[in-house]
Amino acid sequence: MKNELPSHERAVWILKTRGAQPLSAIAEEMDVTKEGARFHLLKLEKEGLVQSQSKAEGRGRPKKIWSLTEKGHARFPDRHANMTVNLIAMMRQTLGDEAVQDVINANEKRTLAEYEEELKECDTLEGKVAKLTEIRSREGYMAEYQEKEDSFLFVENHCPICAAAETCQQFCQAELNIFEEVLGEEVDIQREEHIIKGARRCAYRIAK
Repeated sequence: MKNELPSHERAVWILKTRGAQPLSAIAEEMDVTKEGARFHLLKLEKEGLVQSQSKAEGRGRPKKIWSLTEKGHARFPDRHANMTVNLIAMMRQTLGDEAVQDVINANEKRTLAEYEEELKECDTLEGKVAKLTEIRSREGYMAEYQEKEDSFLFVENHCPICAAAETCQQFCQAELNIFEEVLGEEVDIQREEHIIKGARRCAYRIAK
C-alpha cells in the first residue's frame, strides 16, 4: 500500500509501521536518495507531523532519528472515537458495568464467528496467521507478521478503536480471546507490546 502513496505520505507510513528510523533507512524504504528523503521529512516537520532527535552511536557525529509526532499519529484515524467513548460512558451511567460487558461479549461472539468463517479453509498455523493479518489490515489495524525460528510475530501497527480500548480495556481482552480461539487451543499467544500501555504497536508472539 505504501508504494501507492505520495512520497511524503509514504514517509509517514514508514514511520508508523516501522517506528523511529534514521534517514538512511527511510531513504531505502522510499527508494530515493538521502537528500530526497530529507526533503520530504523537512516538509513533514514543518507541518508538525514528524520530529527528529540526535542519537549518539559510538564515535562520529550523532545520528538523526526521525519519528512521528502526536499529530502524525493522528493521521491514522481512531474510528468514531468520541462517539464510542461517550456511548460507553452513558451505558455505564445508565445500565452499569455489567451491561457494558454484555455488549462486549456479544460483539466478541459475532466477530469470532466472522473470523472462523474466513479461516475455515486454513489448515496450517502460518495460513491462519496470514489470513488473520489480512482481516485485521482490512479493518484498519495495519497488521503484518514475521516468521521467527520457532514462532510468528503478529503485529498491529495501529489501533482504530484505541480511544474505546483506553476507556474500556475489556475490548483488548476480547481481542486476545478471539485470536486464541481462531488460531487453536494448542497455540500459545503472548502479547509482548501494547499500544494502550505506551508501546508504539501491539505485538503478539504466536507459537505451538
